[in-house]
Amino acid sequence: MGEEEDMRLEGRIGIVTGGSSGIGRGICMEFVREGAKVVVADIQEEPKRGKYHETETVTPTVVEIEALGGQGMFVKADVADELSVEKLIEQTVDRFGRIDILVNNAGIQIPGSSEEFLVEDWNRIIDVNLKGVFLTSKLAIPYLKRSKVGRIINMASVQSFGGGGGPAYAASKAAILNLTRDIALELAPHGITVNSVCPGYIETAIQDYLTEEQIEYFRERTPMSRFGTPWDIGRACVFLASEDAAWITAISLPVDGGWLAPI
Repeated sequence: MGEEEDMRLEGRIGIVTGGSSGIGRGICMEFVREGAKVVVADIQEEPKRGKYHETETVTPTVVEIEALGGQGMFVKADVADELSVEKLIEQTVDRFGRIDILVNNAGIQIPGSSEEFLVEDWNRIIDVNLKGVFLTSKLAIPYLKRSKVGRIINMASVQSFGGGGGPAYAASKAAILNLTRDIALELAPHGITVNSVCPGYIETAIQDYLTEEQIEYFRERTPMSRFGTPWDIGRACVFLASEDAAWITAISLPVDGGWLAPI
């Protein structure tokens, strides 16, 4: 960890949902490097291991946080369940006394066409990807209002702007952008910023549903010379959580290596 005066999130308390693996894990680590204390919220503490990416990830996020000299706490939570989210908020406040940053990162993906998609799969994706953002924000807002540096960061996708990824996934991620704008308007008088990050292809275990041919297509379609990593998204979230972004709210920030640029 760097010198204290260089830490952009020194002393702040953050919750990152879906923090055990992938993008959420990357956000947790970058927050801690910048001086924050982080609650890692997820349905399981063990990180997911992918067949393409994160193939050797085995150490829980909190263990990695402590190895950096930081402070973290794991809380088992299902963001689609109101009682579970209530317990997450309570345990965070009991341990750290307040909440300054909420990152709504938890999300799931189930591939399939509209014709073959199961209704229960549709409901589960909407519950986790969209309802989860609403529930966690709703229950954290009373505490964020007490913070002088309140921030909400919602994880959307480049597929918020177009089709692809299945009917429920694309719909849920598009809805996050307008939910972000609505909550941003509501909380602006309280000095709380609310923004979305829209990742392109990021090297995480969630990509396991793709074929090697599909991954190669994404590689060729991305203008930059590499795929994104959880670090890339983590750094974008550090910026939005910091004082540098104190007058930025209701935006949707693509972090996609130029994916959205071509017509």
